[in-house]
Amino acid sequence: MPAARWVLTALSFVAMFGASWWVVSSSWPAQGMPWLGWPVHAAALSTVTVEILTRAFKIQASALACDIPVSFGTALRVCLAGDFAAAITPARSGAEPARFLVLAESGTSVPGRILVLFLELFLEMWSLMLVCIVLAVLFAGRGASAVGLLGLVGGYSVVVLGVGASAWVLSRHHAQGPPPRWITRVGIGAGSWRVVQRTLRGLRSSVQALRKARPGLMTLAFGGSVLHIVCKVATLPVLVFVADRSFPLTMDTLAPLVLWPLALFYGGVVVPAPGGGGFIEGAFAATLRDAIPVGVFAASLIWWRFYTFYLYLLVGGLAAGNAALRALRRSP
Repeated sequence: MPAARWVLTALSFVAMFGASWWVVSSSWPAQGMPWLGWPVHAAALSTVTVEILTRAFKIQASALACDIPVSFGTALRVCLAGDFAAAITPARSGAEPARFLVLAESGTSVPGRILVLFLELFLEMWSLMLVCIVLAVLFAGRGASAVGLLGLVGGYSVVVLGVGASAWVLSRHHAQGPPPRWITRVGIGAGSWRVVQRTLRGLRSSVQALRKARPGLMTLAFGGSVLHIVCKVATLPVLVFVADRSFPLTMDTLAPLVLWPLALFYGGVVVPAPGGGGFIEGAFAATLRDAIPVGVFAASLIWWRFYTFYLYLLVGGLAAGNAALRALRRSP
């Protein structure tokens, strides 16, 4: 990774720490910051562990469904390497190169690597749409924010799937040969078009392989994908409701603790700075200050960011950091 990117990453992390300090200092409870007991951390760690394991299971099961031999250990390192690289690159752009390299080092063929990564994204988007639909039904009537947030996240998955569908249609007619006229008119040259064509051929092969996938294993992989998203959005409610047992657990109190983290996690992809550059912390304070009890608000922010970002960065760095860094050095 070029030195300029390391400088950007360092500045972004400084901004993140600064934003966290500003939110915590402005929200410090009068009785002092509470120490969250071990049941809170045990519950949060359990949620994170299930999230990582189900995501790895999704990758392994979907690969085996298409007759690609991927061990659970490899699938786990694919997840962790992607998490580490995503945390230190703009807009999480380093995740796919890191996952690709881990699959390569495991001996997976190039078509197999492309198919595994395609399946991971494919299942993620469909499971995200399902989760949004279920949440829309559960939290119906809980304010316009519920509709807007779920529309934002659901729209994100629809756009990604729509782009994929458009690319698949394009691959059926233009995966070979010279670029069409409309491509040259937008300034894409022959060399760049050849790179696009290789991607289109890989996509077409992935779709063809998906048609022959074993439905039982794909269903299990889809279930793992849904469960990993549920665990991701459950982290904040677990922290808040276990930390403050007096806080009433109702649909009205639960809705913002589920919907806003979901929007922040997937909406944060559009933020170019690594880790969000303080945007996530600021948005957390702006949207959830009135939804979390004052006594645990600052602690909730600190530990929510730890269990949804910093812990993945640390564990990913220990488990697959070298592979992720090698992938980033190779990427432009």
